[in-house]
Amino acid sequence: MAGHLRRLIAFLVGRAALLAVLLAVVFATVEFLPGDAAGSTVDRGASAADVAARRAELGLDRPLWSRFLDWMTALPTGDLGVTARGEPVAEVIGHHFPNTLLLGGLALVLTMAAALLLGGGAALRPLSRLDRAVSGTSTIVMALPEFVVASVLVLVLALWANLLPAVTLTGTTGRPASWSMLVLPVLALAVPQIGWNTRIVRAALADEAAAPHVEAATLDGLPPARVLLRHVLPGALPTIAAGAATSVGMLLGGAVAVETIFNYPGIGTILTGAVRDRDTPLVAGVVAVTGAAILAVLVVSDLIRERARVRRP
Repeated sequence: MAGHLRRLIAFLVGRAALLAVLLAVVFATVEFLPGDAAGSTVDRGASAADVAARRAELGLDRPLWSRFLDWMTALPTGDLGVTARGEPVAEVIGHHFPNTLLLGGLALVLTMAAALLLGGGAALRPLSRLDRAVSGTSTIVMALPEFVVASVLVLVLALWANLLPAVTLTGTTGRPASWSMLVLPVLALAVPQIGWNTRIVRAALADEAAAPHVEAATLDGLPPARVLLRHVLPGALPTIAAGAATSVGMLLGGAVAVETIFNYPGIGTILTGAVRDRDTPLVAGVVAVTGAAILAVLVVSDLIRERARVRRP
């Protein structure tokens, strides 16, 4: 137990250091883009003196390393700074991030349900037509970018069939006005990850099926479905959990393109606007919050793997 705790602490320290480096790269990247937040947020036709005053107001006349150090020092307290338009970054992200969590959470649930169903069905009938169909289809689907899937879904289900809305309208609470507006964004995010995780589930179940205790259960005459659920799946769970944790990062990354296509009110939308405005604190805040969420999921995945390792027969 103590050894696992040390590994967990080392994992957290390493990931935190990696996130700090990533945030430094974000600051530098936005700095090197043409233009700056002052030029993006002043009134049209503003004079050079107005732009210079705006730069001083935003602190852009200070060295990059000084601004980054101040921002990182305030980060542990939850202070993410102020946007170029004068709004607290934490409030802006707090208003939009729940929408992205809802979108990503639904996509993750759909992904894992479909992957377990398809991968488990293929594992029950190895080398069958179903197994070959699942393997072939998942390989093709996992190679599709989210924006391609989103475009096809809009074309087929929204424009041709007129079954679902192509854009997201926002209600008074800042959330999607209807649940039907979540369907296409969720599918666009989930489809590539279903392909990825189906292959992981199928491979993990196949590896675990060769374990001695599984062979003994099969020789005892237990039904294949019971062998799969009671003896194969628990041992394959750490690998499946690792795949799901990896998908969380991919889902949050893919949300930027998907939210833009569907006009979905999440962090992808505000990140696009922040890059356009060269709003470094807002871009860095989105990266920090997203990175923290991914880190939390990785920790949970690590705990699941450790628990399964301890209980493994």
